Amino acid sequence: MYKIMSPKEKAEFWLNQNIDEDFKQTIRDLLDGDEIELTEAFYKDLEFGTGGLRGIMGVGSNRMNKYTAGMATQGLANYLLKSFPNQDISVAVAYDSRNNSPFFGQIVANIFSANGITVYLFEELRPTPELSFAIRYFGCKAGVMLTASHNPKEYNGYKAYWDDGAQLTPPHDVNVIKEVEAIGSFDDIRFDPDESKIIKISDEIDSLYVNSITDLVLDPEVIKNNNDIKIVYSSIHGTGITMVPRTLKALGFNDIAIVEEQAEPDGNFPTVVYPNPEESEALTLAINLAASIDADIVMATDPDADRVGIAIKDHDDEFMLVNGNQLASLLVNYILIARKKNGSLDPVKHYIVKTIVTSELIDTMCEAYGIDCFNTLTGFKFIATIIRELEGKREFIGGGEESYGFMTSETVRDKDAVATCALIAEMTAYAKSLGEGVIDLLDEMYLKYGVWYESMKSITKKGKAGAEEITAMMQKFRSNPPTSLGGTRVRIIKDYQSGIESNLIANNSQQLDFPSSNVLQFITEDGSKISARPSGTEPKIKFYFSVNEKIAALNEIDPAKARLKLKVDQIINDLSLG
Repeated sequence: MYKIMSPKEKAEFWLNQNIDEDFKQTIRDLLDGDEIELTEAFYKDLEFGTGGLRGIMGVGSNRMNKYTAGMATQGLANYLLKSFPNQDISVAVAYDSRNNSPFFGQIVANIFSANGITVYLFEELRPTPELSFAIRYFGCKAGVMLTASHNPKEYNGYKAYWDDGAQLTPPHDVNVIKEVEAIGSFDDIRFDPDESKIIKISDEIDSLYVNSITDLVLDPEVIKNNNDIKIVYSSIHGTGITMVPRTLKALGFNDIAIVEEQAEPDGNFPTVVYPNPEESEALTLAINLAASIDADIVMATDPDADRVGIAIKDHDDEFMLVNGNQLASLLVNYILIARKKNGSLDPVKHYIVKTIVTSELIDTMCEAYGIDCFNTLTGFKFIATIIRELEGKREFIGGGEESYGFMTSETVRDKDAVATCALIAEMTAYAKSLGEGVIDLLDEMYLKYGVWYESMKSITKKGKAGAEEITAMMQKFRSNPPTSLGGTRVRIIKDYQSGIESNLIANNSQQLDFPSSNVLQFITEDGSKISARPSGTEPKIKFYFSVNEKIAALNEIDPAKARLKLKVDQIINDLSLG
């Protein structure tokens, strides 16, 4: 739609479009007001990142609103009509608890229907993974989830899915963007719905989704004999309340305490600063409740219920948070143990997938069991790509990433907190069957495979100036990379943008077999891994640190962790990250 325009020119272009009068008045106010605010609203367009379209709600090309969501939907509709000519095309549409999510959901459904596309629209808010499930169940060609996941309340977003129930990957994402860019004016967006094309989905799909999760149980006897574990669950004002308790009860777990202060879906997220299970503050109410009733496990899901964080009892019966790398490792460890126990683990057929910034403890465990562990770029769409490539040949049995995302099967092609909560509960029951807690499973894993200490440092740089700062930081690391980190020489540098892996010791290089992505990794001689990656959905640059150490006895775990933490602190200092 746009040629090269300044923010002011783009705002004036919008003003001359056929848009709602309240939008026009806001644009006039921006043109007459603060230039910085005008720039932030119009200096760029929302783009598909690792999580799709996501931004602050408001007026402007760089904001989530009726017209930016409309352009994305019209572009996707145009691409679908070109990709599947002379076919009946259907899509599924769902939304979460965020402010305006139902409104955006209806807008999206209206536009698809106006283009002659059948829409399966959820009548009420539902988790993102259920949308992925619905796409596959109804045989849809695509789907859209209206959510900004764990972002602050000012945000909303738009996750676009293809016919396998996975988020758009190349070439589809690039081609949809081209279709969006080809839209000449807002008049090209078909906002007037064909009501006959919109089919409302009620709770009939819920039972099918729950059944698909209960079918994944690895050890029914463990659950049957230990279904009295005490579970505390919080939906953090999101969609998880609709499906997580129901699923846990369907598995046979009946002692479930809900954090009532956070049970009501609410896009203002009144009890938390960020509705993000990675933030310890978001689990405070759940941990307080768990301590008061002597619970066994705490689980909390983000607004669209694709990610789950947990807290477990330490050896002093105090609740401690488990980070995303630990959770993913614990779940993979349990999957391997349970499948080995029941005789269903097949090294030829089965495989695990994780992202390149996720703990290599998972690779180590898979190697011990003879199971392939594939690594992908960050984003579950890349995990789903491997599943699609191997579909019918091999079977995905689990995998995830460091930020509390996990998939338990091929059924849903995006991270699934509902199914993961079920697996966490089963793992907790397994620990109880041994007379242990989850903390003991963690310790035993460290004793067997080494203590792995991982942390992440996120630096926020907002707006246009922030985006430029992040670009400059990445350029600096590329042009002047560190030669030593944490007291150890850097051995390998992996630049996923250029696709080159450089061995500084052997003084040679080779090509990386990954799509181009703005990620840098430094691997030291002692096996430490440091990754730098600008976020695809937030104004942040993220640094991931992974260090490890072998131990010979359980009482060496805490001293090893202390040493490894100091090492990470030194690495952060070496990188001048503050």
